[in-house]
Amino acid sequence: MREITIFSGSAHVELAREICHHLEVPLSPTTIRRFGNDCLHVQLNANCRESDVFLIQPLVPPVQDHLMELLLMLDAARGASAARTTAVIPYYAYARSDKKDASRISIAGRLVADLLATAGANRVLVMTLHASQVHGFFSVPTDHLNALNVLAQHFRNRDLSNTVVVSPDLGNAKAASHFARLLKVPVAAGSKRRVDDNKVIIDTIVGDVEGRDVIVIDDEIANGGTIIEILDRLRERNVRRISVACTHGVFSGKAIERLGSQEDIDEIVATNTVPIPEEKYLPNMTVISMAPLLSETIRRIHNGESVSSLFADA
Repeated sequence: MREITIFSGSAHVELAREICHHLEVPLSPTTIRRFGNDCLHVQLNANCRESDVFLIQPLVPPVQDHLMELLLMLDAARGASAARTTAVIPYYAYARSDKKDASRISIAGRLVADLLATAGANRVLVMTLHASQVHGFFSVPTDHLNALNVLAQHFRNRDLSNTVVVSPDLGNAKAASHFARLLKVPVAAGSKRRVDDNKVIIDTIVGDVEGRDVIVIDDEIANGGTIIEILDRLRERNVRRISVACTHGVFSGKAIERLGSQEDIDEIVATNTVPIPEEKYLPNMTVISMAPLLSETIRRIHNGESVSSLFADA
């Protein structure tokens, strides 16, 4: 393969530029527009014949438009005789649809994975899937990254002697345990029941958090309901310093308003896998760039080097 060629959809051009800066390659231009009948038109405006092509597009709102852009870019790269095409999806929104938990519904996480392969993806690169089993939905080689080392590095510069990592639910407890091992602190988890998409109930917390500093970690924060609920339970146990961390800061609906009203949150830490507009920034919010990790992963994929070694416990 001759060289790395990188294109971006319209979902997160800023992240794509950062990745290209770290790789010291140009971001190749893309034209995306709509026809009069509302159909999308996508054109890759750089030669990619026999190139190792990477298409960067998180599935952020409007999710359907950005998904369709990615599918059209994949098909365009295949038609342009790319040697290999990798879909780089920092946020795979449909990972939350990972099981059939009601009658006559689609397992959309698997369906979208099939669409990506059909459209021309030879490889997929994703970050922190909502459920690890979604990795198995992809029929092409898939690299599943996580942000735990990056987030842990952020917290290592503080006194952690009285700190506990808290997972809002048992489903995220494995990732929280890994995060706690990186920080060399204990872990606790909430027992959560989801009533509907906007409401959850956390009955109790498993683990000792009484009078401790806590870092609440989740894979994503959407409307913020789960975080608010776990904070209510933690306050009942007289916790002290409260920090909240996540990989995907979606912050939909009234999430920012809800989080902003929690005056005892010391810090909210997210990554830039999802673009966070300025109007959603809170005074206590820190956004960590994932461009160094994503660019190094792209470099290793291109050179045929190990990706898993990036995630050895540090």
